[in-house]
Amino acid sequence: MSAQGLTGPPRQVIFGPLHDGGRVEVVARRIGRAIGLGLITDGEQLPSESVLAESLRVSTVTLREALSALRDQGLLETRRGRGGGSFVRTPGEPSATRMRALLGELCPHELREIGDHQAAVSGAAAKLAAERAGPEQCTVLGKLVSHLAMASTIGERRRADARFHVGIAAAAQSHRLTRDEITLQGEIGELLWLPVCGDNPDLGSAVEQHSGILTAIENGDGELARARAEAHVGQGIRRLIELRRRLT
Repeated sequence: MSAQGLTGPPRQVIFGPLHDGGRVEVVARRIGRAIGLGLITDGEQLPSESVLAESLRVSTVTLREALSALRDQGLLETRRGRGGGSFVRTPGEPSATRMRALLGELCPHELREIGDHQAAVSGAAAKLAAERAGPEQCTVLGKLVSHLAMASTIGERRRADARFHVGIAAAAQSHRLTRDEITLQGEIGELLWLPVCGDNPDLGSAVEQHSGILTAIENGDGELARARAEAHVGQGIRRLIELRRRLT
């Protein structure tokens, strides 16, 4: 199963029509963000250019330029001949220096704004997932919790964390929430696993919180699922704000 069990809504969002224009950079950002979050897995072949251009509702010329940009970034490779096409390459481990620079570009107020947005999206998704998710979707979410528990590197943890949150939005059966969650994870998800001055994110605590959200979803308790999701997001944002102040 593609993307560690994520099918349906996430893939429909990734390869669905663009709502913010059909410029080359917009197309490249959409696909590149999905690769970075692990929503399209290493070695996976993208749809053909004609199919992908049609599903994104962009011209083939625009799509080719976007794919070329992604190849330059090392996120795609092209294979020629029979069975050829564009294949995904998972990015290497994130640079702590680059992540600190990214965090330094965000002031505490901006981080709070992002946190408010993410809490609203993640909380609503968790509540709706508790009301709408079936056994199969809960099983997928359980596997994603396990993937985080077994992740050994920052990159693996970041991707497992992102897939869980996007998976909840998918279980909520909302394309809009899924699209917003993907955008937010692409904007700040990497920073949530940033180690600074000996301060490393607590993997055990993150796994416990994910498990708590999933339990509420499985029990159909929407309000508890929302509260736990919002608390989980809030803890991560508070840590980032503190790290930002320490960097300053």
